[in-house]
Amino acid sequence: MSTYLTILGFNSAIPTVTSSPTAQFLEMEERSFLIDCGEGTQVQLRKAKARFSKINNIFISHLHGDHCFGLPGLIASFRLLGREMPLNVYGPKGIKEMMETIFRITETHRGFDVIYHELSGKTSEKIYEDNRVEVYTIPLDHRIYCNGYLFKEKPKERHLNMQEISKYSEIETCDYHNLKLGKDFILSDGYVLKNSVLTNEPTKSVSYAFCSDTRYIENVVPIIENVDVLYHESTFLHDLKEMADYTGHTTALEAARIARKANVGKLILGHFSNRYGDLSVFTDEAREVFPNSFLPKVLEAVKIG
Repeated sequence: MSTYLTILGFNSAIPTVTSSPTAQFLEMEERSFLIDCGEGTQVQLRKAKARFSKINNIFISHLHGDHCFGLPGLIASFRLLGREMPLNVYGPKGIKEMMETIFRITETHRGFDVIYHELSGKTSEKIYEDNRVEVYTIPLDHRIYCNGYLFKEKPKERHLNMQEISKYSEIETCDYHNLKLGKDFILSDGYVLKNSVLTNEPTKSVSYAFCSDTRYIENVVPIIENVDVLYHESTFLHDLKEMADYTGHTTALEAARIARKANVGKLILGHFSNRYGDLSVFTDEAREVFPNSFLPKVLEAVKIG
């Protein structure tokens, strides 16, 4: 199962006619994750033909409106669509109070459980895990408490070499699971068949890092090292670095420096200030430091790995 990232919106501050605030839809190991939920996210999800019912986990980086104001409407729509499955929402401490206040005042009755996982840690921590995927926080440096998120596929099972396995009648279907896990097979006469003969190398596990609003901070480098794809905000060009620092943001040049230091496979820039009309200036600047830098394409499903 391939991993795909669909960027639903990537501009900063306010929606425009042609762009939406931050929101991303990540499909990894048959799981569907929503990352941030700016205004209009559910409209973008419909345009992307994403199945709402598959989203069971939402990760909010921080409580600035362009990253979370779409969440109340999305949850309300879940109810109208007949959702019954619990929904997990990960985000900064205070997100539960914000959301439940809105629901109480507007008398919005959900019909399903919303489970809030409030975050306040200042170091990276594992916040989600199942048998295939792990998610870690990436502590950032913004004007308010903010996290990015690292999504990692767990190591995958080895592939059976059926041509070799078929030579041994003692190996039955019930043994395949242990072979996929890397275990050797012992024949009845005591001879050990090495796993490396009976199986082939597993498919490479992939990883994706989302770095939301932040000043330039090298503490993220060891957390995101060697990820396949990094999305990093780059609100300004470097000639406005002083403004970037003041507002808690990063320049395209600085995002590229992070990508280079972390040895990532690919950098996607985003969260651009509306002062820029031609966004190609961002890749022009970033590629001076990290050539494999790209602009996001709204609603395009990008394969990771």
